[in-house]
Amino acid sequence: MNKRFGILAGFLAAVALWSSLAKPGLADDAKKDLRIGMVAKSESNDVFQAAKVGALDAAKELGDKYGIKITIDWRTPADEDASKQAEAISALANEHVDGMTVSCSDAQTLTGAINDAIDAGIPVVCFDSDAPDSKRLCDYGTDDAQLGVLMVDQLAKYMNQTGTVAILAGNESAPNLQIRVKAVRQELKKFPNMHELNGDGNGAFYHEETPEKAVEALNAALNANPGKIDGWVFVGGWPLFTDNALNFPPGSIKVVSCDALPKELDYLRDGHVQMLIAQDCYGWGHRTVEILVDKIVNKKDPPAVKIPNPLTQVTKDNVDQFATYWDKWLKK
Repeated sequence: MNKRFGILAGFLAAVALWSSLAKPGLADDAKKDLRIGMVAKSESNDVFQAAKVGALDAAKELGDKYGIKITIDWRTPADEDASKQAEAISALANEHVDGMTVSCSDAQTLTGAINDAIDAGIPVVCFDSDAPDSKRLCDYGTDDAQLGVLMVDQLAKYMNQTGTVAILAGNESAPNLQIRVKAVRQELKKFPNMHELNGDGNGAFYHEETPEKAVEALNAALNANPGKIDGWVFVGGWPLFTDNALNFPPGSIKVVSCDALPKELDYLRDGHVQMLIAQDCYGWGHRTVEILVDKIVNKKDPPAVKIPNPLTQVTKDNVDQFATYWDKWLKK
């Protein structure tokens, strides 16, 4: 009888061991399904569509890995609206989602809603645009100061370190863009024969972050300063998300822009833009979902509070290769 009991006990122990190996890292009290809210800046921007695909892919991969169902609850406003983002975060918190990933149009507006979610026991991470004074777990996104420096250094090469530079600056309240503009201005000071249009602090042009508003701001700047702008730094690639946005001969004004969306790549090919600097927009979704699932399932904190994403320089030499990534990111 004791022998039979020993055999049975050994069998049950083996089954338990197999079960633990079948679902790696799955905590004993982990839920069988998870819902993660995702609040990006706007649906109208393809970088956030790529982030959404990244999040969905991570949910599928990690769901398969842990043997659980992970759902991405997309609550992004059609166009940028920080108040609607705050409402979405609050609604998701009230619905007791398991975690949230957020890109902040305005950090101050969203900080209270993020803190309320954290206080309710819901982990929140930021991507692309941080809320640094909130209680969020971490931020995964571009090192905006590094990006600003890189854009100026590359533009200086194309301009032979000489000429007048204007800055297309997007939403004046977005913390990530504020950092980029500041870094652009600081780096320009290293080139004595390059300067910001209208003097330091006066050559940045702000606008709503839509292609149409960006083109309006760009054309208004060019019309108000005929022949005075030799180079542009686009801290976001908004005007290049549409066709025929640059009404000047290719190469007559040098342009270095953030982002490398499919429509932007044509501006590289025809010579209107000299370099695009791509952010890890797919990874904004994929990596932050990984971080959240690791926290929820494995009780593991993120590796750092600020996690920089890689930057990729795209030129005529590698534009066609880079274009293939978008086939995956936009599910073409």
